[in-house]
Amino acid sequence: VQLHAYGGGSVQAGGSLRLSCAASGRFSHTYALGWFRQAPGKEREFVAAISWSGGSTSYADSVKGRFTISRDNDENTLYLQMSSLKPEDTAVYYCAASNWQRISTTPNYWGQGTLVTVSS
Repeated sequence: VQLHAYGGGSVQAGGSLRLSCAASGRFSHTYALGWFRQAPGKEREFVAAISWSGGSTSYADSVKGRFTISRDNDENTLYLQMSSLKPEDTAVYYCAASNWQRISTTPNYWGQGTLVTVSS
């Protein structure tokens, strides 16, 4: 399974950004997908997850109401729409794939990161 995250960049506080993650290889539509992030000097943390059908989602408290996770199974692509961005959202964002039970803790598959920088 290969996961390629892209769409990061620099944005001012209060702005918006959309991340994408393209899945390929031995990727199954039955996988749950998720986003994690790692800020400088901090551990990687869970951001959001979505079930294979898109019917279930989960968010970290820190991003609830500001971020929206979605997926397009026809395009094998995962999205993260980020709004009302704050400087503390600055991090490298990673996409991941796994079953639903593990997607928010220890996913099986990881993509490379994409950097998001939010300036005040």
